Amino acid sequence: MSPAFGAMEVEHYSKGVLLEPFVHQVGGHSCVLRFNDKTICKPLIQREHQFYETLPTEMRKFTPQYEGVVSVSFEEDEDGNLCLIAYPLNGDHDNLENLDNSDCEPKSKLLRWTTKRQCLENEKISKEWVRQHRKEEKMKSHKLEEEFEWLKKSEVLYYTVEKKGNVSSQFKHHNPWSMKCHQQQLQRMKENAKHRNQYKFILLENLTSRYEVPCVLDLKMGTRQHGDDASEEKKANQIRKCQQSTSAVIGVRVCGMQVYQAGTGQLMFMNKYHGRKLSVQGFKEALYQFFHNGKYLRRELFESVIKKLTELKSVLEKQESYRFYSSSLLIIYDGKERQEVAVDSDPEDLEDLSEESSDESAGAYAYKPSTSTVDVRMIDFAHTTCKYYGEDSVVHEGQDTGYVFGLQNLIDIIKEIRDDSSE
Repeated sequence: MSPAFGAMEVEHYSKGVLLEPFVHQVGGHSCVLRFNDKTICKPLIQREHQFYETLPTEMRKFTPQYEGVVSVSFEEDEDGNLCLIAYPLNGDHDNLENLDNSDCEPKSKLLRWTTKRQCLENEKISKEWVRQHRKEEKMKSHKLEEEFEWLKKSEVLYYTVEKKGNVSSQFKHHNPWSMKCHQQQLQRMKENAKHRNQYKFILLENLTSRYEVPCVLDLKMGTRQHGDDASEEKKANQIRKCQQSTSAVIGVRVCGMQVYQAGTGQLMFMNKYHGRKLSVQGFKEALYQFFHNGKYLRRELFESVIKKLTELKSVLEKQESYRFYSSSLLIIYDGKERQEVAVDSDPEDLEDLSEESSDESAGAYAYKPSTSTVDVRMIDFAHTTCKYYGEDSVVHEGQDTGYVFGLQNLIDIIKEIRDDSSE
């Protein structure tokens, strides 16, 4: 049984686990789903699965932790509502009874299916509530379809977040890209339902789980994106995308971005279509925007990011024959900063803290940046190759120069932003 099943943090089911959209997915076309708070899952692609199972030790700190494989089925109720359920690959459903449910989500959002699939067996949720809930979900689905059409035209979106309540929970209602990928995955599986209803998904570490309000930058790395096995049409398409974007010039382009703007209380989303159109100067401005919270530049993040990127570059320079075609690099930090109150402050003023200025001279309140944790990780290895993959007809020698070239340019641009902001 996969390790993630042994450390579940969601309501367990009689047979499996309800998968939900992973709300912090900002790029890519493959659907990423939330398995539990600390684990995500995505469709298993043999080449990517092989990469995680044969991953060099020195690269592990720069990739999500691999947690195993699950079987996912596409299920539908009598009203035609769709969902995805994950099951242990070995079919040992009884082991789910031993799951840790100490940090469950509200039960109103968790549905349990019977073996007959025609009805829901969760006694704690009334049938009337379920019908109403499904009706609301269908209305939301229609609204999402309209938003997807808007998404094609609007490549940079801003959503206002309510200042009261949990900011991070509101991502669920706003991230257009993750919902788009989720709906497309459901549609694909629905179309294939007559021929196939069981799929393998890999379980991976949720890199955003430690952050209250994750700010995520998805960068497509390298000067070449097509794999060795790509068709001539696919190859030509990928070459064109590289030539028409910053990939060909600096070996990196924006594939997606999610940033919390503390100044306006908005979430900013930038998708891959906008990223492809950016010039080198536009790429620099986008990177600047990623590190800017709407009030000021998060300068305290630069040294950590530069250090980790430099270390990653050093590791990849030593990887013989690896090619990471079409893979991405994630940079993640917390948009929610910790503010501390001076010792002599009046406790009754605590609730007004968030409204205070970040200026250290602002009365009894002193802004103090947290020791910000920045994560740098490589993801998406569906087109990765190396000489250890015996079935590959093409074997490359030396380092992935296109990826390393992109990393060096990325480091140089971040240093440039850092230096310019300190003048």
